[in-house]
Amino acid sequence: MKSNFIRRMTIAVSVVLFLGLTTHSSCFAQTEEKRLVVPVWEGQVSEWNGFNKTDFKFENRDAYVVSPKTPAPGNPWVWRARFPGFHAEADLILLARGFHIAHINTNGLLGSPKAMEAWNNFYQHLTTNGLAKECVLEGVSRGGLFVYQFASRWPERVACIYCDTPVGDISSWPGGKGKGRGHAPTWQTCLSEYGLTEETAKEFKQNPIDILAPIAQNDIPILHIVSMNDVIVPPSENTFVLAKRYRKLGGSIDVIQVEKGTQKSGGHHFSHPEPIRAADFMERFGSTLPKSKDYFEIRGSLNNCREKFESQKTGRVVFLGGSITTMNGWRDLVCKYLQQKFPKTKFEFIDAGISSTGSVPGSFRLLRDVFANGDVDLLFEEAAVNDLHNSRKTVEMTRGMEGIIRHSRVQNPNIDIVMMHFVDPHHVANYRRGVTPEVIQQHEQIAKHYNVPSLHLAREITERMDGKQFDWKNDFKNCHPSPFGHTVYASSIRRMLNEAWAEPRNANQQPVPHSLPEPIDQFSYDRGKMVTLNNAKELTGFNIDESCDPRANKIGGSVRAGFHNVPMLVGTEPGDQFSLDFEGRAVGLFLAAGPDAGTIEYSIDNSEFKPLNLFTRWSRGLHIPWVHVLESELSTGAHQLVVRIAPTKDSRSKGHACRIVNLLVNE
Repeated sequence: MKSNFIRRMTIAVSVVLFLGLTTHSSCFAQTEEKRLVVPVWEGQVSEWNGFNKTDFKFENRDAYVVSPKTPAPGNPWVWRARFPGFHAEADLILLARGFHIAHINTNGLLGSPKAMEAWNNFYQHLTTNGLAKECVLEGVSRGGLFVYQFASRWPERVACIYCDTPVGDISSWPGGKGKGRGHAPTWQTCLSEYGLTEETAKEFKQNPIDILAPIAQNDIPILHIVSMNDVIVPPSENTFVLAKRYRKLGGSIDVIQVEKGTQKSGGHHFSHPEPIRAADFMERFGSTLPKSKDYFEIRGSLNNCREKFESQKTGRVVFLGGSITTMNGWRDLVCKYLQQKFPKTKFEFIDAGISSTGSVPGSFRLLRDVFANGDVDLLFEEAAVNDLHNSRKTVEMTRGMEGIIRHSRVQNPNIDIVMMHFVDPHHVANYRRGVTPEVIQQHEQIAKHYNVPSLHLAREITERMDGKQFDWKNDFKNCHPSPFGHTVYASSIRRMLNEAWAEPRNANQQPVPHSLPEPIDQFSYDRGKMVTLNNAKELTGFNIDESCDPRANKIGGSVRAGFHNVPMLVGTEPGDQFSLDFEGRAVGLFLAAGPDAGTIEYSIDNSEFKPLNLFTRWSRGLHIPWVHVLESELSTGAHQLVVRIAPTKDSRSKGHACRIVNLLVNE
């Protein structure tokens, strides 16, 4: 969704009262104190529902602008395509909120090229004289033809689209070739305006339902309201076809379906049941907040993967992260975007997300979950939420993320990586205090060092919530976004990729290996790997359960996908013990830590045993995937780890269990 995805909060400015008309041509005035541009229009001024309406001629066509008493920052506006007085309830709400309303009479042109020429000139006139560069398009009935023609030609000029019982296919109306009644005189006008005959009209592919791709690619959000009893413009031939195709293109569209009070005018007219919803939608996306381009940084290049997609027509794309990555949402939308952008490319998309995991687990499971099938062309990585919630120390945030980036570049020097900082209530609180969250600071340090592009999604969401575009409760739901929230993420990602790939591709371009600078931390987990459980030796009490289900002991607690009915090294009683011989700089355990998680003691190279409580703040109701790096600054070479279950345990725990899913080593 375009303006849903490309805006952020502006600094509030004092409002300026509407200025009177003084000159023959449109011009703008500017307050000295706040430097807010307020358009001033020449023409016949009248009162319209309590607001100033200025009627004037533009290129010999009747036109008007209704001005708010208090313009909103940036002068947002609604362009009424047709029947400007019909269902004006939402317009009145928007006027009260600072929006302008504009209209030009191109009534008989039905959205034809001649109409678009007039619309283009009118747009230039209005925006040159102070209105926002992006407008809200509002189309009633045949007004849908104008709205979609304009949006398809100039999507960058459109914030969002709101339509009321719109025409989506001229064969339905005015053609009457389907279920609808049609209108023979208007059909003849339509054929003439578009240069069609009865025969050529059958192959006409410039209907709103046919020209949605540029609109979807620019993430323009759409809202329609339709009458389910409409026999003039049947929604089954118009809006519902359009909505299905738009969603298939990755676009976002909602449809309000009305049945009550639709008996007039062949079901085409009705009392608007939700004008506030329509106004909220237009305000949400039509407010003039700066571009989301401010929220991403394109470091280096993402051309290696583009070259692979274009020249070899194959691509392997991996998504590494936690629950926000693995749930259905932004990841699926990004996959659709890539398939649409490179339609001839055969993609392999890999979901490498595991709920509750951040950069430290990611660094150790990289070889298994990311590179198991070979080289990866494009890697999306997110860990800013779970690195925070898993209470990772600053040094671990660095070592985990550097481990992922550095190890990936060692595996494939050509790999392109995108780092994403998703939102969390703590991130929101920090940004509102003017402070970048610590975890994002640490991850950004890595991104800058390795020249990795990054998306500041947490800051974008914070500022756009503060700009009243959406809210936390309904749209981001305690970190796990609603479908709408996922589209916000996906759209920002698409915008960054579009920016990164804006320049024409060089047909002779060859992949350029990314540089590999000296590590920030010599103990980063850049050679992390998972060691099979069979490497555990000297088992006393511990045993390998080839199909362990932590729920089988009836102590309760849910499990994550991939953490039940899988092999685990299990000990349940104090004194249970095992050893591991390994070579590397770090060693750790990947656990399922549930309601009965105990306390272990561990020793390396016959050192004094150290205690470690396995019970987490989430363990009471979840066998949570959890990584403990036991020692991370060992000398290179051979070492031995000994682990035993301690007699003590957390007071909240129901047992002494230690369930190990993987042994971890950083070589």
